[in-house]
Amino acid sequence: MLARVITFAIDGVQPRKVWVEVDIRSGLPSFTIVGLGDTAVRESRDRIHAAILNSGFKFPDRRITANLAPASLRKAGPGFDAAIALALLAASEQVPTAALEQTAVFGELSLGGELRDSPGVLAVAEGARRAGCARLFVPRQRAREAALVGGLQIVAVTSLSEAAGVLLGRPVPAMPDDPPNAQPRLASPDLADVRGHEVPLLALEIAAAGGHNLLMEGAPGTGKTMLARRLPSILPTLTRGEAIEVTRLHSVAGMHADGLITARPFRAPHHTISPSGLAGGGSPPRPGEATLAHHGVLFLDELSEFQRPALDSLRQPLEDGGVVIVRGQRSLQFPTRFMLVAATNPCPCGYAGVGERCSCGELELRRHRRRLSGPLLDRIDLLVDVRRPQDAELRSQARTTSARALDRVTEARERQRRRLRGTQARCNGEMDARTAQRSVRIDADGWAQLGRAYETGALSARGRHRVVRVAQTIADLDGRDHVLRSDVLLALSLRQRSASELLMSA
Repeated sequence: MLARVITFAIDGVQPRKVWVEVDIRSGLPSFTIVGLGDTAVRESRDRIHAAILNSGFKFPDRRITANLAPASLRKAGPGFDAAIALALLAASEQVPTAALEQTAVFGELSLGGELRDSPGVLAVAEGARRAGCARLFVPRQRAREAALVGGLQIVAVTSLSEAAGVLLGRPVPAMPDDPPNAQPRLASPDLADVRGHEVPLLALEIAAAGGHNLLMEGAPGTGKTMLARRLPSILPTLTRGEAIEVTRLHSVAGMHADGLITARPFRAPHHTISPSGLAGGGSPPRPGEATLAHHGVLFLDELSEFQRPALDSLRQPLEDGGVVIVRGQRSLQFPTRFMLVAATNPCPCGYAGVGERCSCGELELRRHRRRLSGPLLDRIDLLVDVRRPQDAELRSQARTTSARALDRVTEARERQRRRLRGTQARCNGEMDARTAQRSVRIDADGWAQLGRAYETGALSARGRHRVVRVAQTIADLDGRDHVLRSDVLLALSLRQRSASELLMSA
């Protein structure tokens, strides 16, 4: 007898519909799974066999063939276990076949028949809704995550026997409640802790308001990392659509347990990370840190210590908001719409430009500069020199707080949202050249100042476009739609070359 059930494969970060077909017929006892599955799929035969017997069902002593269609799509992971097991029970007439119509199943089985936590449930729920399924069986641990998708009945089950009971007509288990003793989310570090740093604080606020990339350079201990880690406290909250997208990406990566992610991601990988770990890749291809920072912040501390190939792998993600990974004749696209915030020392010893404390030779300075490629630096909107605060500044009152800065950032973002309505951009940092040309209004003096900077060779064509976007953000923070010459001058001053580059050109 033949039975079919719907499940889903995670292809990159997208769900792909898979038909599980199980055929049972006379012949020597065997259990074969076909359909281009990986090792985890092939090993599921033993898990399914033990789970069915330990759940009180009979395992057919006949020839069993399970096909995962389409055969051209690679299937990876143990998430097909529950679908294959239920299709097998239906083909052996232990559960009604009709009950599996318009039903999707996803989850890993233990040897005892329990449904285990399986990554990617939110993506599977979105795929099930698009495929027209009426209900979805998922592990109970992931039910609240799947329930974020409307228009779909979520059946939260703990075991294979409980799932089979629902197909046999027993009551559907109630959805799990919110965790009763959930720990409160720790508050982000506040800008009220910062003393001095007037220009870096302004740059941080501009970066948050427009979604701009930021590089902070300075001697060790001047506060670069402290400033960067306070950026999330002044970023606007995620919209519902953004929150679901972020939750789906983290769920696919196996890094989220339950519920909706409401805080913007802040990823800070170590400088020993590989190019595939940063931009995505591997076999099968997996999202990298750039994708996990989607709609949030990717913070690269000690930027000059990262491998040059890893940093160069960020060029396309920064420019396009996505990265295309090609592995084994497969092409997958991962979203990478993030803010890049980086911190670096001006030289290997860290004290270039600080009196006579620098002990680096010319060769060391050149090697240090080669770590940061020109094309990567050209994609950064704000280059800020973080200087050592004076003693009086350390004993002074805070210049601002995160609450005040967040109010200004939120108002600026709302102004941008209204201006950019009908475009693909959601903030100034996402405007392409055509959108900027149509949306940004600069006075004649501002255009003249920008033209002089470009003619002197201080800006590339890409850099000119980025200065326009930063100038518009500065105007938005001041409550203006029209960009003045002073906005252009401030944007140009925040794009000045770093101390190490000035030393090399001296």
